[in-house]
Amino acid sequence: MPVEDLLDIVLLTSPNDPSTTVTILKYGATVLSWKVNGVEQLWLSSAAKLDGSKPVRGGIPLVFPVFGKSNAKGFSDLPQHGFARNSMWEFLGQTKADPPTVQFALGPDEANKEIYSKWDNGDNDFTLILTISLEENDLRTRIEVENTDSKPWKFNWLFHTYLNVNDIEDTLVNNLPGEYCYDQVLNESYVEKAPAIDFHQELDRVYRNVSTDKIIQVIELGKVVHNVKRVNLPDVVVWNPWIEKSASMADFEPKSGYHKMLCIEPGHVNNFLELQPGQSWEAEQIIYKGDAIKLQSI
Repeated sequence: MPVEDLLDIVLLTSPNDPSTTVTILKYGATVLSWKVNGVEQLWLSSAAKLDGSKPVRGGIPLVFPVFGKSNAKGFSDLPQHGFARNSMWEFLGQTKADPPTVQFALGPDEANKEIYSKWDNGDNDFTLILTISLEENDLRTRIEVENTDSKPWKFNWLFHTYLNVNDIEDTLVNNLPGEYCYDQVLNESYVEKAPAIDFHQELDRVYRNVSTDKIIQVIELGKVVHNVKRVNLPDVVVWNPWIEKSASMADFEPKSGYHKMLCIEPGHVNNFLELQPGQSWEAEQIIYKGDAIKLQSI
């Protein structure tokens, strides 16, 4: 079957290859696994909590309505990354058989009440629709955010994607030179001058207003292993926690796991989006395999 509803998870299987699958946890509507021809493409901590007690460490957690921790009015009481990843989403069912496609929904009734109550006055009315589609070599995650309220409100969105790599020290990320970034480790902003991003220590950068024509590529030993395409998501977070940060996170296991993961996170986080009553906003992340190295200038 292309789509199976298995209590806490939903499993998508390619009709053309039973070893190509996606596993989605209903808690957080978090993609836990994406396998292409039996090979895992996402990184998931062996200590990740899958029982709804805390957000999942790994896979593709969803960040809404705030990225990180913000002091902005209406967001200062919210914990890091908001409540979408902490809430039990409603599984709406299958919308297409080939490619297997499913939808999940989140609104005030499903949202984590404790965290939701800290967004503005705790009464923003909203609807999120997440569409996940499994193609032969692609994983597509599309979000629609609708303001169903009688007043405007603001938000951030981010796909917090953990990609699998063989060795982070053999890994490069291209197509970001010349882009303006905020370095959260150095606490400073600058224009990226490196021809490619490499990893030999903790790295946590937010690249701002990157043209969505640019494909972000993850390259290992001269071979492209992941391509990340963005639709209406101008910002890109690149993150690897390295040694000390990994050791400080109880749910990050094994502690050497930073060698095997890299977060490439498409989002709209440099500033807040505002939706008027009745307005909606859509965006999409497309991760795909294969392709040659493409060097795209600013």
